[in-house]
Order: sequence, then structure tokens, then C-alpha cells
Amino acid sequence: MVTESVSGFDFQQIFAEHAPALFRWAYRLTGSAADAEEIVQECFLALLRPGRTFDPGRAPVRTYLYGAVRNQALKRLRRREVPGDGNEPRALEDSPQRRLERQELSEAVAEAMARLTDGQREVVVLAHYEQLPISEIADILQIDAGAVKSRLQRARAALKELLAAHAGKETGR
Repeated sequence: MVTESVSGFDFQQIFAEHAPALFRWAYRLTGSAADAEEIVQECFLALLRPGRTFDPGRAPVRTYLYGAVRNQALKRLRRREVPGDGNEPRALEDSPQRRLERQELSEAVAEAMARLTDGQREVVVLAHYEQLPISEIADILQIDAGAVKSRLQRARAALKELLAAHAGKETGR
């Protein structure tokens, strides 16, 4: 079996190591599992094409792939009006009441995330869901670390306000 390499890296190893996190990133940006799968596939295929844009001297492959996924997701979001398809991932459930509570909370968080600006949503996903350091987020988004921190602070404040409004609706039933 012939193994493709990307600038001295084993392609299969790169895929196995990064695909799950890249899928989560694409999914959180687009709200669509189908779009996320296509985006991740396109980004990895781009690594194999002659004349690819990846240069290991400029950035690590992980940073390049996160940036490529971001760019593809933003293109798709610009082409459609609704940011999500409503198919949010479900946690394991233990009772109908808990299942309903989790579903409502998940929908509230997804709705709040969708109301953030693209820049704020990106930093929240990368910082909290993917647990990337500020410096790597800055590299992926091609902004300085101070801008990442600022966006993250504004996003957290907006989420707090949006989710507090949701909590107020819940107690007023």
C-alpha cells in the first residue's frame, strides 16, 4: 500500500489525528453535519493536490487545516440564509425529563451561538470546544492574540446575556 505524504508527513496519520476535531469545528461553524463532512473532505483533498497552498515553513499543518476549514465554512455560510439545520448532537439520555431538559438547553446554547457574530462564534468554538490556546487561535484566524481575547470576552458576555434571557423564560412558564 502506498502512503501519500504531505511535506514529509504521513497523510493517513494527519487525517486520523486531525479529522475529528476539524469535523467538530466545521459542524459548530455551519450547524450542518453534511456540510462539515464535505468541508473536511475538501480540505484534506486540497493537501494532496499538486500546487497546494500548504507551506510547512509558514504554519503547522494543524493551523493550516483549521484555517482551510474556516474559509470553506464561511463560504458556505455566505451562500445560505439559515446558519443551522436544527440537527444538534444529542447526549446520552437517562429519562424523558432529563432528555427534554438537555434538548432545551442544547437548543438554547445553539440559538445563542448562532446569534453571535461570526468572529465571536469562531473564538468560542476554538477556545472552549476545541480547547486551543489563544496563540493558535490567533494563527488560525490570522489576527493578533489581543483581538482573540477581546472577541472571546465580548462573546462570553453576549452568551451570558442571551442565556440569562433564556433562563428567565424557563422560570416564567
